[in-house]
Amino acid sequence: MAFKFSGFSLPLAVLCLALLTRPVFAVPDSVNVNSADAATIAAVLDGVGASRAQAIVDYRDQNGAFSDPYDIANVKGIGDRLIEMNADKIRLKD
Repeated sequence: MAFKFSGFSLPLAVLCLALLTRPVFAVPDSVNVNSADAATIAAVLDGVGASRAQAIVDYRDQNGAFSDPYDIANVKGIGDRLIEMNADKIRLKD
């Protein structure tokens, strides 16, 4: 038999407390496209999924670091509009 706590059973109260106090992993608000992995790029940039993010990483690995955010438009599937939409999220340095 469980103890009652304000109408809730004690095990339920403990479970709720555990769920509410567990660490929350937030998505960063910006990403360094010169050092991030594809998963991080996809998580942060709007309109960029896993395949586009991997294309960004592949392009960077083959051509070196991006020196301007608009250099990312050289990646197939990335255009100026996508860069403008994410301008406040794209970093080139840490």
